[in-house]
Amino acid sequence: MIESMNLVILIASILVVVAVFTSLVSFRVGAPLLLVFLFVGLAAGEDGIGGIMFDNAPLAYFIGSIALALILFDSGFETQLRTLKIAAGPSLVLATFGVLITTGVIGGVTWLVLDVPWLVALLFGAIVSSTDAAAVFFLLRVGGINLRDRTRSTLEVESGSNDPMAVFLTISLVELIILGGGENIALELLQRFILQIGLGAIFGLAGGYALVWMINRVKLEPGLVPIITMALALSLFGATSILGGSGFLAVYVAGLYAGNSNMKMSVGVRRFQHVTTWLAQIAMFVTLGLLATPSEFGTVVLPGVILALVLVFVARPVAVWLCLMFFNFSRNDTAFISWVGLRGAVSILLAIVPMVEGVPEGQLLFNTAFIVVITSLLLQGWTIRRMAHWLGIIVPARHGPVDRIDLELPGNANQEIVVYRVHEASAVATGHRIPRWARPSLILRDGASLRPHSAGPVQGGDQVYIITPPKHVDLLDQLFAGPAEGANDVELFGDFSFPADTRIADIGRLYGFAVDADDTELTVAEILERDLPGDLELGDRMPYGTVELIVRRTDDEHDVLEVGLAVEQQKAKPKRRIPIFQSRSELLAIWKDWQKRKRAEKNAALSDQTSSTAKQIEHGTDEADLTEAPDVPGASDDTVDDVADDAVNDTSGDNPEDGVETPEPEEDSGKKAGKAGRSKKS
Repeated sequence: MIESMNLVILIASILVVVAVFTSLVSFRVGAPLLLVFLFVGLAAGEDGIGGIMFDNAPLAYFIGSIALALILFDSGFETQLRTLKIAAGPSLVLATFGVLITTGVIGGVTWLVLDVPWLVALLFGAIVSSTDAAAVFFLLRVGGINLRDRTRSTLEVESGSNDPMAVFLTISLVELIILGGGENIALELLQRFILQIGLGAIFGLAGGYALVWMINRVKLEPGLVPIITMALALSLFGATSILGGSGFLAVYVAGLYAGNSNMKMSVGVRRFQHVTTWLAQIAMFVTLGLLATPSEFGTVVLPGVILALVLVFVARPVAVWLCLMFFNFSRNDTAFISWVGLRGAVSILLAIVPMVEGVPEGQLLFNTAFIVVITSLLLQGWTIRRMAHWLGIIVPARHGPVDRIDLELPGNANQEIVVYRVHEASAVATGHRIPRWARPSLILRDGASLRPHSAGPVQGGDQVYIITPPKHVDLLDQLFAGPAEGANDVELFGDFSFPADTRIADIGRLYGFAVDADDTELTVAEILERDLPGDLELGDRMPYGTVELIVRRTDDEHDVLEVGLAVEQQKAKPKRRIPIFQSRSELLAIWKDWQKRKRAEKNAALSDQTSSTAKQIEHGTDEADLTEAPDVPGASDDTVDDVADDAVNDTSGDNPEDGVETPEPEEDSGKKAGKAGRSKKS
């Protein structure tokens, strides 16, 4: 027994070491790191070189559930409130209705491809309906892809919040299959949804509040705070699940609340969670890889690939387009969000549930889901950066590389020690003054400790210790970081730069370009915010007369701080515009244009009919022929008679373009009155 335990420990530790070292290969070749972890488990399994026999599905689900709970808690803890405000609407719609739409589309295709009962087909749709938080967070944060804040925030919040919805659908459909369905499945699912999501959100808020209150009130050893935080998060997950709520949603909401609160030792907790999250990801992917049996994939490879392609190119794009249509994302941003719909460990983990619960098609669903996940990671995970470049949605980084260490101050949640290693080309190393509110407390130079007033100007390579509130850390990063890629690129940011509050009239007089009379009192920032829709990002350009105004620097709220000026306008490269993913405003414009064309065609038809009738009268057509005039589209017989009467009264006032009659001159009214009088006498 003891020898077996030691063997398990040895094998598990070796697998972790192998997974960590293979990450070096992942970074070099650009492969999704989580896919590498999955392949490590496959290689160590019964069909791989390791030959490890592991078929304990309940244990794999247990390990995966704990790992996913830790990952979701960390995801919520790392999500800033600013990010949530930017993306709350679109991400929550994607996390609910998007999951439902994906489930329905994939369920219908599964019913055709796998030839299973329709309820089982919907179950498979629910299994693969959610994006993988670990994969999305890794590729966006570690992969170094700089996107617009709204796009990035939507992807991150959606990936962290759509797992509870997929878990709810999977577990509910499994129970319905086992119980043989019900009289009203839609009503039963709605009741379960309200119960699980409602309890999950309520318990999550209560648990997050209790967690912050306990950490701030109870005096604990600093090394124990991260441990008790993790333990309380898992306790919340278990308690909420037992009471019928969504434990995954509860830990995400609790992490979201705690991460945006003034909690003591938050820096230490965050650092500890980074370690545990990496370990959880490795454990979950390697375990799921061990559980799989590649020799059984032969019969499901083709259906799995077909379902994966439908998921990537049909189900996900349709769901994203329908959900984001009313939030006016650009077509390219919508296309990128639909492409970053990676499936990962969550789908494989949910595929274990039918096996554990005894669904007859459980093994078939697990194997198919495994093929879908591998295809998704290979196809989407390997091409995310290329897709972002192809769509032209990458924006310049706000600052370059920064070497920073955060240290917690005991007993004070509002201040922390930030240690910067000064980059040789940073702003402070090249003469920029450090703000008064961030004066250094200590400077280390060449191994010697120096007081700030005796150290002189900060030099490259110095270690600078600053005590500051956490909210100011991002501002300090811009001072101590190296230059961002393309930061001094004239083609990207213009020939000259001005503060955002500079009046456009002053710049126009200086560089000799005309300024509109209505703009003379406006600043360059006000003009950019007026004429460019949405949040402004670095590199956004707007032609103004013979020059171009360029957003050169912004703050966290997307307010413009510095504007560049390009004296000679560049010949703009045509931005790639894909023919799908129209927004609500674009669809409304298309509808209005169609209505306008229909009205124009109708008016043209009426005008042609009027002209034809008038010509018949001029050539002496009798009254009987007039009553048999050709039908006018959309007009009744009375309308045709009225048109004919109008033509008899006046044939010179027709306007063929708009169908409006030109009134007769007033001088003719006397003649008409005379004619009418003579007619009456006769």
